Amino acid sequence: MPRMNAPIPPSSTEAGYYRHHVFFCLNERPNGEDCCALHGAKAGFDYCKRAVQAAGLSGPGQVRVNKAGCLDRCSAAPVLVIYPEAVWYTFIDESDIDEIIESHLKQGKVVERLLIPAHMGR
Repeated sequence: MPRMNAPIPPSSTEAGYYRHHVFFCLNERPNGEDCCALHGAKAGFDYCKRAVQAAGLSGPGQVRVNKAGCLDRCSAAPVLVIYPEAVWYTFIDESDIDEIIESHLKQGKVVERLLIPAHMGR
């Protein structure tokens, strides 16, 4: 995990097809257990995908926003993770996603207030 307040090191486009890969957990548990789907994960995913595209950040060498199954961090729902840095975030609303896009994806700075503590799992 990156050091707090440390800038995220730049990724080389030669190192991978995308500079950042954003995965949103969209898992839904049929047995009624808590899950990201119950906390607006799909709406967050849809918004992020549109916002990244509108900002001109999507495509090869830039950012890819993807759906994911269970990421096993249900207690922090909703959950997204950004690679290659492996930074785990939770979010409440579109303004949180805007902050992640602006700070993490554009400026390379971790949004500390939205980080999921390492001990939070399922």
